[in-house]
Amino acid sequence: MRATWRWVHSDLRTHRGEALFAVLASAGVIASLLLAAALLGYAVSPWQRVFQQSQGSHVWLHGREGREGFDAAAVAPLAALDEVAAVSGPFRTAAATLETGGTRAGVALRATGARPPDTARPLLTEGRWLTTDGPRDQVVLERTLARTLWAEPGETVTVTLTGRRGPTTRTLHVVGVAETAEPRYRAGQGDGVGWLLPETLDRLAPAATGQSVGLRLKDADDTDYAVQRAVTLLGAERIDQVTTWQRAKADLGGDDRLLGQIFAAFGLAALLAAAVAVAGAVRARIRGQAGDIAVLKAVGFTPGQVIRGFLLQHLGFAVAGAALGTAATLACGRWIPGRVGAAVALWPRLPGHRLAVTGVPVAAVLLIAAATALAAWRAGRVPPVPAARQAHPVARPLSALGRRALGRRLSPVLVLGWRSAFTAPGRARVLGATARLALPIALMTVALVAWSTLGQFRTDPARVGRAAALTVRTAEPRPAAAAAAALEAVPGVADAVPGAEFPALVPGQTATITLRGLGTADDPYPHAIAEGRAPTGPDEAVAGQGLLDLLGVRVGEWVRMTVGGRPQILHLVGRSIEPDHGGRVVSTTLDTLRDGAPDLRPAFHALVLRPGADPRRTAAAVAAATGGDAEVRATADPAGGEDAPRGVLAALAAVLALIALVELLTLIGTGVRDRARDLLALRAIGLTPRQIGAVVVTAAALTALAAAVLGTTLGAALGHRLVDAEAAATGLGAGVARLPDPLFLGALVLAATATGALAALAPAVRTARHRLADSPGETF
Repeated sequence: MRATWRWVHSDLRTHRGEALFAVLASAGVIASLLLAAALLGYAVSPWQRVFQQSQGSHVWLHGREGREGFDAAAVAPLAALDEVAAVSGPFRTAAATLETGGTRAGVALRATGARPPDTARPLLTEGRWLTTDGPRDQVVLERTLARTLWAEPGETVTVTLTGRRGPTTRTLHVVGVAETAEPRYRAGQGDGVGWLLPETLDRLAPAATGQSVGLRLKDADDTDYAVQRAVTLLGAERIDQVTTWQRAKADLGGDDRLLGQIFAAFGLAALLAAAVAVAGAVRARIRGQAGDIAVLKAVGFTPGQVIRGFLLQHLGFAVAGAALGTAATLACGRWIPGRVGAAVALWPRLPGHRLAVTGVPVAAVLLIAAATALAAWRAGRVPPVPAARQAHPVARPLSALGRRALGRRLSPVLVLGWRSAFTAPGRARVLGATARLALPIALMTVALVAWSTLGQFRTDPARVGRAAALTVRTAEPRPAAAAAAALEAVPGVADAVPGAEFPALVPGQTATITLRGLGTADDPYPHAIAEGRAPTGPDEAVAGQGLLDLLGVRVGEWVRMTVGGRPQILHLVGRSIEPDHGGRVVSTTLDTLRDGAPDLRPAFHALVLRPGADPRRTAAAVAAATGGDAEVRATADPAGGEDAPRGVLAALAAVLALIALVELLTLIGTGVRDRARDLLALRAIGLTPRQIGAVVVTAAALTALAAAVLGTTLGAALGHRLVDAEAAATGLGAGVARLPDPLFLGALVLAATATGALAALAPAVRTARHRLADSPGETF
């Protein structure tokens, strides 16, 4: 064992540069994986992120209006409960309606101070907090409520409160937009939150008696018991509603499972690619020291000693790199500008932090150790000194195609570079190296496919089932033809499609689906058809993937459902991309629905806008054209308007780019060393040093080009299938995957090729300057 340690120490002193590269490569890969894991937690747990940043409340108790409320004295005993860590409030509240540009939304106005509360603190995303300066009546709106109203800081909204003397209307100045860990605004399912100063609420609703108080618990699992004790202390007659963190989390993070599956798969693939890259560097280093190993065995080292030596050495590199990368990420990651730094700073307070911090480095080290063990076992089989020359591959002769190319005076640099890249020292080894380099590039392409798919929810909503950008509902129904004509006369509106929506029961009444009537036979709705065709005849319909999976039917079959106590039988002629209700939607024409209900009138109109029309300005124009009696709503964005998922994809792409760079550097170094005699022979027959260097650069560029073409091709095909499979699993339906622009993929291939050429410059210069020699121990 002592001899093994002495050899390891001597080898480290001799090859300091290679050892440093191995440690830094491992550290860079581990740090990148940890940063991606932090961003993953930041993106797939939006409620957890907001809850931790805002010191949110697990429970909100809302008092009844018009009855005796709970003041600070009544709330004080809540802080003494064993389960309660902090109390937010109580806050006086008033229910109201906000309106701007024809869009209305319910809001719970909450009086708070000029300084946000410490517990359940709203997180400003735009604008500023409330002050006594500036406009008189200021309000900060919850983010989803502001998005529904298209309200931004600096604009005004109209607030209407209904009191004993009738409705009161005032104007509020929006000064900020904030996030909160409470349930977000959804039309018809719950009011949003607006924060204003107490004096503002006094002017709007002097007799407001609603109250809200938030409780932050020591243990989230004690929620039910804590609610019982709090209600008992305050009195059940004072409580109108209780909202808990479970509801808020389900409301804000409904797509966490899907995003978690996608990002976890990317993370595991990146970890595997990192292990393959680092293990390839280990194998290349061991192969480069074949001569030294042969000498060691000649002087008495056993195969077991050689194997142990390499295992100890490279396992030490992996552990040192993992420790360095982890320490650097935890210590300096929070100082990275932008969302990455914010994610790392918040990461310790998110669930799964400790598991990721320990699991990612340990998994990487174990994978590297497994690959190192295989390479070390091969090192133990290296023959002693007399056979050491076999460690250097024997070059293959120039092929007939290469000789013809040289005979036609094709550039010898290009011909010899092609030969170095794809024939010498052995095709199996060259193909293996190209495949290892293509792996991270393929995964990058998969990430780009996911990026492009998320981007089309904004750039091309019609392709993902969002042809209508606005929905208009009127208080007093008008004749469908007159209403449609009036709406289509508004500038920016291309088509006003009448529609109605009903809950329906499937056969056996075991589940509820949504039956939607849109358009007529003469004016059909532009469904996004992924399979089959759009409905045109009587009793024809299209369904979402979720409904097909629920009923176990296919396109072309007939389905039966119950609507309002009457049966409805429809022929499914197509599958549509349906982002609503988990895809459990069947859509037909209003003409078909009128066959069973002749008096059916449209409940809303879906507005398809002209290309380039601004939804916000069009909504204001619709409100003005209808005299203010219409409610205009923007169609919900299936992507939620969040950029965090795309940020994680960008981070993973950066991680994979680093992994590809490590593999590329290893491939170049190995290629130069394995082709040492070839390059020296070329110099002996008359090639200049500049031409020899150009051969090295050309070989690296061609290898990178081949790997990039292979990786982008396989990645595009794999990414398309994976995204469609995930979309089908969520009910949205296959057919939403979108490949990146071909020019972008071409730019990726060119970038990989240029990186290969640039990475080969330094080895090329060293090779060109090397003296003419031919020795079994020749290494570079």
